[in-house]
Amino acid sequence: MSLTLRTISPEQHLAYIQSLPAASHMQVPAWAGVKAEWRSENLGWFDAEDRLVGVGLVLYRQLPKVKRYLAYLPEGPVINWYAPNLEEWLRPMLAHLKAQGAFTVKMGPPVIIRRWDTAAIKAGIADPDVKRLRDIEASVIEPRAFEVSDRLRRMGWQQGEDGGAGFGDVQPRYVFQVPLTDRRPEDLLKGFNQLWRRNIKKAEKAGVQVVQGGYDQLPLWQQLYEVTAERDHFRPRPLSYFQRMWTVLNSEDPNRMRLYFAMHEGEAVAAATMLIVGGHVWYSYGASANHKREVRPSNAMQWRMLQDAHAMGASVYDLRGISDSLDETDHLFGLIQFKVGTGGQAAEYLGEWDFPLNKLLHKALDIYMSRR
Repeated sequence: MSLTLRTISPEQHLAYIQSLPAASHMQVPAWAGVKAEWRSENLGWFDAEDRLVGVGLVLYRQLPKVKRYLAYLPEGPVINWYAPNLEEWLRPMLAHLKAQGAFTVKMGPPVIIRRWDTAAIKAGIADPDVKRLRDIEASVIEPRAFEVSDRLRRMGWQQGEDGGAGFGDVQPRYVFQVPLTDRRPEDLLKGFNQLWRRNIKKAEKAGVQVVQGGYDQLPLWQQLYEVTAERDHFRPRPLSYFQRMWTVLNSEDPNRMRLYFAMHEGEAVAAATMLIVGGHVWYSYGASANHKREVRPSNAMQWRMLQDAHAMGASVYDLRGISDSLDETDHLFGLIQFKVGTGGQAAEYLGEWDFPLNKLLHKALDIYMSRR
């Protein structure tokens, strides 16, 4: 296949994304508006008949005092990753980005390499010799993903460091997903562990109600989110970030972003944001109060969000990042423990990859990032 690459309009980009079953929410054109501090560009790949066959949202971050850029394609580009001629897709992209002033390119192939089902993870947690997900035999292995990895290495791409649980701008390598295709809501509920089912019942009995909010309720979301940030020791994003996210994403598609609250006795005690692209639904950010945890608002809210994802015909409900640590003393262990109760699967992506176009500047960026 003979391929050409050129800049396209956001409208062309969006039309292509809408023609697919799903794509990452970080590869829709509106994501550029969320990341307003980056310069952006929409790329399109065209075949010999001039048909659009792939797209990529590129975010450019300028180096201080130098007119050189880090070019970043989060969870993208949206191309045929299993194509035997993968080099013919990526070579013109590198040439184009270099001409735009990029000194290095970072991308996140949306390619899953392994999956572990709940039974495998539980067995791993129970085994004192198992410390990481990768120590457990995978339930499903995708051999084509290893071929993608080999092709990238042969082209000179370098595997980036693990994104951990995806806090910050590095995307998670390990995520937790609940498959929804050909499953009824009662099947999903049966898939939850005993503790989750008990907590959902407890919330129902206590009168917890889950409702959707809108733009005007974002300050209420922010209060709960800042309480969570203080409790869990992370730096919260400002209210303006979520307001911008809501405005730009829902201007592109009125059902791109949703906001949920778990209410108890008229008070919001947990909240979450949801993102939707085609058949892929993400639980994006979560927050909860320090009190009333005994009425289990977070379990009730996740169950409602899962049911809503199922009702809209989604194929997967994605609980986003987990650490691959199964060590109970690890501060991120609680994440996988909470998510595994939904009866879903842990999935490992290929991770993020770098291509240094200027090795000296790339090395300087590495040193700067390691000192942050």
